[in-house]
Amino acid sequence: MSRYRHAPTARARRLAALVPLLGTVALATACTATEDPPAAAPTSTAPTSAPASTTPTGPASPSDSAPATIPTSAFVELPTELRKSPRRATSVGDALPKLCANEFGTGDRQVTASAAMTVTYKLADEPSSNVPQGMIHQTIFSFDGDGASAYLTRLRTAIEACPTYERSGPVTVQSKTLTGVGDEALLLTRTWPETALSGERTGRLASSQIAVARVDDAVTVLDDQGWEGTSGNPTILDRTLRDGVRAIDTWQR
Repeated sequence: MSRYRHAPTARARRLAALVPLLGTVALATACTATEDPPAAAPTSTAPTSAPASTTPTGPASPSDSAPATIPTSAFVELPTELRKSPRRATSVGDALPKLCANEFGTGDRQVTASAAMTVTYKLADEPSSNVPQGMIHQTIFSFDGDGASAYLTRLRTAIEACPTYERSGPVTVQSKTLTGVGDEALLLTRTWPETALSGERTGRLASSQIAVARVDDAVTVLDDQGWEGTSGNPTILDRTLRDGVRAIDTWQR
């Protein structure tokens, strides 16, 4: 064997220079091929369920903190011994009382949501087969800003302008401020000549009450109506009002 190495030819030198370059290209290609594309954001196809609440009415609130709906849990539920039938959703227009005019309407001033429900009650010691004692229509409004306080101010003025009105006979309206109920509260008593189912006057007076309470930026109106034009029950209304205020306070927490 010769002790001397032959010098590389020009072709060999070109091949030697090309091998590292091809290795670099292959490595880069391999890295690119194994990189996963970014995952697309998952798209849910399940339908969204509506919240367990009544449908709000009125204009949308500019305040992000104001509730957009009024849940069923914000409404009062009668205790079992007084409950003639379960509460049911009612339109606000049907639930709000009317005296001389639409005193309890809001005119949509600063209203963020409104809803109403009706409870039918009986006396605790009466059998369930008896006719109901009466119904209480409850309306709840939520307001933006100082709308709740402004509503009570307008309502007081409207009530003062309507001491009496006609509704199948003269109806007298008296109002007083309630203390210890919500942030502010008002109680109205309506009195009229009682009539029998035949339409004849009995010679006695019948009465029913309307209670209004503000709890922070919400207002509830409870209209107690005795069954088929008879008197309402002030004791049951008072309990319903206080329970209703607690329910609204719990909802707002």
